[in-house]
Amino acid sequence: MTELKQGRHNAILENRNKLVLTGITDVDNFDDTSVSLFTELGELIIRGRKLHINVMNVETGDLTVEGDICSLVYGDKDRRKKANAFGKLFR
Repeated sequence: MTELKQGRHNAILENRNKLVLTGITDVDNFDDTSVSLFTELGELIIRGRKLHINVMNVETGDLTVEGDICSLVYGDKDRRKKANAFGKLFR
C-alpha cells in the first residue's frame, strides 16, 4: 500500500494567460520566462513568456501568475525534503 501525502493544491488556468494557484509553500525563483515554486504536494515549474506574479498571499498560500503560459511541469513530490536533508549534512 502506498502512502498518500497530505496537503492541498489547486491550479486553475484561464485562457492560458492567468494561472490561479493554491497551496503554495515557497517561490524558489522567477523571471519573465519561468516560475519555480513549491506546493504542499511538491515542486511546480511554470514556463511561458512575459510572466509576472500578480498576487501572492504568504498567509493563505495563494498565488496568481499572468502572462503567456506555455507549460506547467510538476516535479518530485519529495525534492524539497531531500534537498533539505542533503543540505543539513554540510552545515
